[in-house]
Amino acid sequence: MKGGKGLKKLEYLSLVSKVCTELESHLRLRDKVLAEFITDIGRNCEKLEDFAAQLKQHGAVMPDYFVRTLLTIIHAIFPPSAKSKSAKESKRESKKSSFPGAKIGDGRKRVKELERQIETETKDDDRRERRRNDRHGSYEPELYQVYKGRVSTVLEKGCFVQLSEFRGKEGLVHVSEIATGRRIRNAKDVVKRDQEVHVKVISVSGQKLSLSMRDVDQNTGEDLLPLKKRSGDDYSFRTNPLGSNSEGPKTITGLSGIRINKEDVPVPSRRPLKRMSSPEIWEANQLVAAGVITRVRENPMYDEEGDGAVYREEGAEEELEIELNEDEPAFLQGQSRYSVDMSPVKIFKNPEGSLSRAAALQSALIKERREVRDQQQRTMLDSIPKDLNRPWEDPMPETGERHLAQELRGVGLSAYDMPEWKKDAFGKSLTFGQRSKLSIQDQRDSLPIAKLKHELIQAVNDNQVLVVIGETGSGKTTQVTQYLAEAGYTTKGKIGCTQPRRVAAMSVAKRVAEEFGCRLGEEVGYAIRFEDCTGPDTVIKYMTDGMLLREILIDENLSQYAVVMLDEAHERTIHTDVLFGLLKQLVKRRPDLRLIVTSATLDAEKFSGYFFNCNIFTIPGRTYPVEILYTKQPESDYLDASLITVMQIHLTEPEGDILLFLTGQEEIDHACQCLYERMKGLGKNVPELVILPVYSALPSEMQSRIFEPAPAGKRKVVVATNIAEASLTIDGIFYVIDPGFAKQNIYNPKQGLDSLVITPISQASAKQRAGRAGRTGPGKCYRLYTESAFHNEMSPASVPEIQRINLGMITLTMKAMGINDLLSFDFMDPPSPQALISAMEQLYSLGALDEEGLLTKLGRKMAEFPLDPPLSKMLLASVDLGCSDEILTIIAMIQTGNIFYRPREKQAQADQKRAKFFQPEGDHLTLLAVYEAWKAKNFSGPWCFENFVQSRSLRRAQDVRKQLLTIMDSAYVRYKLDVVSAGKNFTKVRKAITAGFFFHAGRKDPQEGYRTLVENQPVYIHPSSSVFQRQPDWVVYHELVMTTKEYMREVIDIDPKWLVELAPRFFRAADPTKMSKRKRQERIEPLYDRYHEPNSWRLSKRRA
Repeated sequence: MKGGKGLKKLEYLSLVSKVCTELESHLRLRDKVLAEFITDIGRNCEKLEDFAAQLKQHGAVMPDYFVRTLLTIIHAIFPPSAKSKSAKESKRESKKSSFPGAKIGDGRKRVKELERQIETETKDDDRRERRRNDRHGSYEPELYQVYKGRVSTVLEKGCFVQLSEFRGKEGLVHVSEIATGRRIRNAKDVVKRDQEVHVKVISVSGQKLSLSMRDVDQNTGEDLLPLKKRSGDDYSFRTNPLGSNSEGPKTITGLSGIRINKEDVPVPSRRPLKRMSSPEIWEANQLVAAGVITRVRENPMYDEEGDGAVYREEGAEEELEIELNEDEPAFLQGQSRYSVDMSPVKIFKNPEGSLSRAAALQSALIKERREVRDQQQRTMLDSIPKDLNRPWEDPMPETGERHLAQELRGVGLSAYDMPEWKKDAFGKSLTFGQRSKLSIQDQRDSLPIAKLKHELIQAVNDNQVLVVIGETGSGKTTQVTQYLAEAGYTTKGKIGCTQPRRVAAMSVAKRVAEEFGCRLGEEVGYAIRFEDCTGPDTVIKYMTDGMLLREILIDENLSQYAVVMLDEAHERTIHTDVLFGLLKQLVKRRPDLRLIVTSATLDAEKFSGYFFNCNIFTIPGRTYPVEILYTKQPESDYLDASLITVMQIHLTEPEGDILLFLTGQEEIDHACQCLYERMKGLGKNVPELVILPVYSALPSEMQSRIFEPAPAGKRKVVVATNIAEASLTIDGIFYVIDPGFAKQNIYNPKQGLDSLVITPISQASAKQRAGRAGRTGPGKCYRLYTESAFHNEMSPASVPEIQRINLGMITLTMKAMGINDLLSFDFMDPPSPQALISAMEQLYSLGALDEEGLLTKLGRKMAEFPLDPPLSKMLLASVDLGCSDEILTIIAMIQTGNIFYRPREKQAQADQKRAKFFQPEGDHLTLLAVYEAWKAKNFSGPWCFENFVQSRSLRRAQDVRKQLLTIMDSAYVRYKLDVVSAGKNFTKVRKAITAGFFFHAGRKDPQEGYRTLVENQPVYIHPSSSVFQRQPDWVVYHELVMTTKEYMREVIDIDPKWLVELAPRFFRAADPTKMSKRKRQERIEPLYDRYHEPNSWRLSKRRA
């Protein structure tokens, strides 16, 4: 009892502290007594209105949003007590009501109904077009006519009805117009969602329709109050009561939910009017007043290209003030980012520990190295004689003169020159890994799993679910599928095997096809995002876990498969975690399906416990003892410490190769460069050290060099990311150096951003890394952290991906499967409710979910594409806007990563070539220009070489584009997705991009750089961007990349009006009569003066 009271006291103190912090950050007051007073008022107030009234009564005038925030914080810890209910009842109800948005009942019925509606709509399209044309070409509903419709949304004060005859047209039936003879207080009591109704158009105001149900017999559709028809001359009045000359184009709602202007006459494009500063406007007015300017045409504010009007107010129009729309949908009431304090995922077990400090220091050092490198680059460019930058004027230079000039500029001739250490490591001739003298069959028989072949087949036969544990290199990935095929499982269906990485799925399928004795794509194939290499004969299919998830979306019973194997399950990717839950349900429905879960780590008990305490099959590994060595003191600079350790091992330890784990490409390249220079400095008497890097961006032929044994008398050091932890098996490693860090993708739900952060690894990963040293013989593992840090600062297992990344795409996929109750879904490690709410909030603002948190037709269409929700929305918006051809190319180019190649020795030349493709509107259109230029050159390889463009990336973009086109074609039957080009109308393309990425909008900051509209975060345009010189006022970016600053990647210039037009759920135009939130933050407050009253500094007061 005493403990309970103490806990309550602690809760109260933490709440007071939180209120205190909020007061300080919003009102610059830090007063504990005031915080306690506000807390007590909040605890006793159930409603926001009561709380606001009480505060006003006591003289506290605060902004509405801040009052709401304070009450939400107080009620989160001390919910208002309902006196009438018992404690048990209220507890149950509060549990139910917390996060209602993620607790909607499941059911595929609604999804199937949506699919049926979409198909019916598309089939009826042609019939509608014909009917409209028959009606004197009318595209609008007629006034006082009766139409059939369907209730799309039900609110308290009425309902929205979608008219069946007019695609995208819907109107409002007010609660007073629903039924006759009785008064209805709430529309939800009378009408239901998706109910078929008859409505009459009673008024048309611009694009808004007012409808009535009470004037129509709901059974027969007969008009109960018919009006006399007007004559044919007045037809236009009926279709448009505001007059046939009313301005503004006709608008229809497209399939992406955005309103499209159907303009009869194309408006010629005008150059944007130059915004005049306040002094310039004042000067122009003074000149007019003084009589210096007599003719209108001389006025600086005269618009030559327009209708000749003086655009005096143009500056005011440009200064459009936009703010976030804080109206919460019903299903997120009190749960969105405006009301809940969403903090980033905690990834450090001990934020104050030595490992956290080392990670922060290394991030700062990486930033510093980049700045130094950029400075050196600028100095080098400044030292180039300026006349060498001019085009050559001498038509017949002396031999070698032109070459010499290019060397002077430091830009060389070849686009692909390597640094010295890389030349030394990879040499001229590239080989493809270690060649074995054994035949393929002998190699298979030498694997540890071969001895247990019959036991394994028997175990799969006897158990519906089986967990298989085996060291990396034991052969489980390549052999299990073949053993089951030989045992006859392929007669019942396919054998599917998932991989967490694309590269693994492709390379494993290639190897298995060789062993199986077939061509890749026949009996053995693979499927990864944007690439399907399977055929009708495929019986063994390797795929990424995301691809199997998409197959479940189409066929929930996976009826084509007899066996599903989830390989490398210990990696716990987001897709694997969702597959766990779905397959756990599926094995109950399909007793004939066999499920195998394989892992390389020792967390088999957790997997077994999750899958109904199933049996565990262990493959003994070829492991030797490994000596673990810790540092006595924490290492502040782990990179430098790891290089010293490599040198010490090389100079003092017996022969054996070294494996060093680092966090990323940049760190690895820097380490290899330093190591090469230090070895060179030791002279020729020291044995040679072969330095080999491994990271995913390295070409596969270079990656394969790490498998070759080191030449006699030399030692090999492999510098790798955590890809070498479990995915790769390198023989000959005797020494492992583990600094204890890796890069992890972390999502911040408050800012809506993903970022790669250097974080300490888990104890499981540390054990996995140490195990790499004991594959060939007894080895050593040098851990560059203390034993205390291992036990106290590293978590036992890594944080699963599902708990630290954006859940937008996975939430949409699950909603499309009919899984609405996301909180009750059987996750092995459930994600935080805040992360789910954040994902649903994003989907709602994109239009994929409705007011009740259920999937919309747009959401179902978005789920069809293997893209992130913003990209899917962008593609569907492009179909409406008539620029889908261009958007397909842009999406394909964005998906492939970096297109331009910028070798360190040839940066100036690469930048010159890149600048040729720049488009003034933004980087997305620059990418489009590169692809179109490559296409014009018949997809030429040499052209890529000349223009410093990565041909591999462009070929991948071409493949992605083809795959998306295939989906568009297959979806055409159901959704009518046309591929149309906008020609030179880039405004359409920019609008489509804004429709998908509106929450990545930024506004120019008067001081420097930009500020994001969502969190007012300072961000910058990267110098390599095509809009860097222009610095437009409003931009939308694809993503943020943190290097020396927070840079925006792929930036495009936009019109701020589009944000309100294309994303009304997210943005709204600020009330011009009130001070906006942004201006409130920018308001200059004087320093606190205790001797004078608050406004005494103002000039008006002083004059008085």
